[in-house]
Amino acid sequence: MGNYRGRITEIHLDASQNTEAWIACPPGAIPPAGQYMLAYAPGEADAALGTPVFAGENSGQGFWAAAPLPTTWGPGTSLDLRGPLGHGFELPKNMQRLGLVALGETAARLLPLVRQAVSLDCAVTLFTDLPLPSTPSSLEVNPLISLPDALDWPDFIALDLPLPRLSELRTVLGLGNETRLHCMGQVLVWTPMPCAGIAQCGVCAVPVRRGWKLACEDGPVFDLISLKW
Repeated sequence: MGNYRGRITEIHLDASQNTEAWIACPPGAIPPAGQYMLAYAPGEADAALGTPVFAGENSGQGFWAAAPLPTTWGPGTSLDLRGPLGHGFELPKNMQRLGLVALGETAARLLPLVRQAVSLDCAVTLFTDLPLPSTPSSLEVNPLISLPDALDWPDFIALDLPLPRLSELRTVLGLGNETRLHCMGQVLVWTPMPCAGIAQCGVCAVPVRRGWKLACEDGPVFDLISLKW
């Protein structure tokens, strides 16, 4: 973990009309898939809390920060960045078929996994009902309704969902109460993380099989098998 300076050089709306931003920064400030940077805009009234930002796309000079972002940020905004924080996705090296599932407001936080999977010579399919920007030609996209019939296809599944939808996951996957996935998987649980682990405030508590874990520290990416759903 480190402290860096970044600067917003471009703002645009994603396919769902949510604000994304290109953050120019050193390579060390680019969070791996599923991890996040805590961004502060010096001088803003709520800067003390910071904003968790995830990479949707990156290069050596910065990254597209996935929505949602503060509406007060614009081109030229300077940012103090701390991280990378939390636990990210870990794709198995012997994987041949990767299934991605986006259930929130954006699929952008999953897109860095496409590049990783391609480097492993894997096939990738995204299941979502969200409107999408231009996507790599190697990425197949299917609606969520097709997911239950395709659960035998992936060797590994990576999901992005808001915490309130965790209780709906069995229904989305088409699984009965006693039915298990045939493959391993991980899920990025999207929930407010106001203290980013500094105060252990408990706002981002996620139910696990034995109690609770904090998304800001123990996640935001969790093994599916460890969660209570």
